[in-house]
Amino acid sequence: MVEGTYFSDVLCIWAYVAQERTEALRRTFGAEVQLRHRFCNVFGDAREKIATGWRDRESFAGYARHVAAIAARFPHISVHPDVWTRVRPATSLSPHLFLHAVRLYEGQSGIPHDPLGLSLFEQAMKALREAFFVNARDIATASVQADVARALGIDPDALRPFYDDGTANAALAGDYHDADKQRIEGSPTLLLNEGRQRLFGNVGFRVIEANIRELLREPGSDQASWC
Repeated sequence: MVEGTYFSDVLCIWAYVAQERTEALRRTFGAEVQLRHRFCNVFGDAREKIATGWRDRESFAGYARHVAAIAARFPHISVHPDVWTRVRPATSLSPHLFLHAVRLYEGQSGIPHDPLGLSLFEQAMKALREAFFVNARDIATASVQADVARALGIDPDALRPFYDDGTANAALAGDYHDADKQRIEGSPTLLLNEGRQRLFGNVGFRVIEANIRELLREPGSDQASWC
């Protein structure tokens, strides 16, 4: 079995593009590959990041065109024209916190995976990305997060204990700390072979597959993949 750690930010267009690739890994390898989804802080202050980073490139309008151009290259995704023009989430921190609350809730509830093998946490992560990119909803807001929870059959009040006792906050803090410690440069980043192999950004499925097949061929090897 190959274990990997997958760092992403839910507001990152490249992580949205790559979501299908992580699902393809499950379809291809089944239980032979176990990915641990974690979060990195790319859009912690999303509005400031775009306003500053794209100041000389028409700010939000320029960034929105950039995101739309990326989406146009990948027919398996779509991006609403209001994304980053009219709908500008303040932060990815609150949706990340929500997802950790879902993960903790799922761990206590013993809810089975869906027919495609997705955990409730993974379903929620996918639903959040689609709520933003496809439907142009502000996923930084508690009301949209509550709608996503309800659509998945979760009473939003059932998540409240994980906010109130700080466990969701602690889990997210651990993600951000480990992302810094591992020197994660951006979203998405896949770590394999105890961190010795790092696949960052727009990496094609066949490249990811080749790395994993090499690790499965020589489990426990200290050598990096030929890829």
